[in-house]
Amino acid sequence: MLELALAFVIETVFNIFILSALVRFWMQVLRAPARNPLAQFTMAITDFAVKPLRRIVPGFFKLDLASFAVAWGAEFLLLAILALLKGVALANGPVLSILLFFALVKLARLTVYIVMGAVFFQALLTWVNPFHPVAPFFEALTRPFLKPFQKAIPPIGGVDITPVLVLIACQLVLMLPVAWLEQQCVAAVARAVLP
Repeated sequence: MLELALAFVIETVFNIFILSALVRFWMQVLRAPARNPLAQFTMAITDFAVKPLRRIVPGFFKLDLASFAVAWGAEFLLLAILALLKGVALANGPVLSILLFFALVKLARLTVYIVMGAVFFQALLTWVNPFHPVAPFFEALTRPFLKPFQKAIPPIGGVDITPVLVLIACQLVLMLPVAWLEQQCVAAVARAVLP
């Protein structure tokens, strides 16, 4: 019971940090404005890891690879800690390489969740308060995902249904390729650990 509680606390703390680092990466990729409380929070919580890493991991094509590396490294560390809590020996190389790939898959899952959350809050803000200070932030994060749907499907009776379609597409991505990759990673770890 204590082991489950410890795993829950560790996973929660790590996921807040990983999510912040990943949002920071996508904010930079999608050119989201940083002058709002959410952006300031993500930068404040990740600065201690991202800023020093920028000296080692430079940007590439204007991508903040240090933020991505921090998210990936933290996800890998979380998976390693959870594996150790379950009694998995991490001494052999195959398990570590599988966990590195599994960390990428988990980041893909978190990215889809970020898109879903941003689409939900952006749609909510357009109905409730389109001039809220965080509205441009969510608009920048959702624009690349909503625009293709908005070009194909006009508003119906003045209502834009494209956020619902993006949420459905995101759920399909989670159900099909991401879930399949996660199953493959878990099976590969099991094969590497069992004699």
